[in-house]
Amino acid sequence: MATVIIKALKNGPYEVSGGAQVLDYTGKEYAESQIDPLYLCRCGHSKTKPFCDNSHEDIGFKAEETAG
Repeated sequence: MATVIIKALKNGPYEVSGGAQVLDYTGKEYAESQIDPLYLCRCGHSKTKPFCDNSHEDIGFKAEETAG
């Protein structure tokens, strides 16, 4: 079984590696789930939600929190 890793990128999206499946609210899998790594929006401005389209760069999204 693969280990799924979710990494919050500084001022950017979540990077998801390890073969995670992304499902919509009906349980249908997004075709993009076949891409590894996946980049999931966390700024809320992507036009391709739940996936990142780099809108965070246009709006100056800042997220520098750490786990420490």
